[in-house]
Amino acid sequence: MKHERRKARTLALQVLYEVDCVDHQPQEVITRYLQDQQSLGEEALDFVQRLVTGALKFAPEIDRLIAGCAPEWPVAELAVLDRNILRLALWEFAIAGETPLKVAINEAVELAKRFSSDSAPRFINGVLGTLAQREGEIRRQFQPSGLG
Repeated sequence: MKHERRKARTLALQVLYEVDCVDHQPQEVITRYLQDQQSLGEEALDFVQRLVTGALKFAPEIDRLIAGCAPEWPVAELAVLDRNILRLALWEFAIAGETPLKVAINEAVELAKRFSSDSAPRFINGVLGTLAQREGEIRRQFQPSGLG
């Protein structure tokens, strides 16, 4: 499943990139990307859906967290890929809580190495490392009130 989840993250990043760049409807983009993915199992396809919808749903809150630890880099001015890699990783470890913190950070750094600039992996790692120090606080922020 590790390989499938990595491929799912790549697809989710591609969907988020398109949605962010040209403002296409997320569900239409997801459907288009997933229709050609016979190699992915049902669990991985569901993971892509959760990644994209979660990252988009919480993008304003996630962006505020990013801005708080990288104030010299306004989120709107970050490279589209870097912004969306950060959103995916934060959603995974801090909001959904279904991926261990170190795994989410490592996967984000790998996406940055593969798709972004030479300096992106270090930047991604730094931002996520700073936010990881506040993991518990961030998780509590996203818990529905009254549940815990």
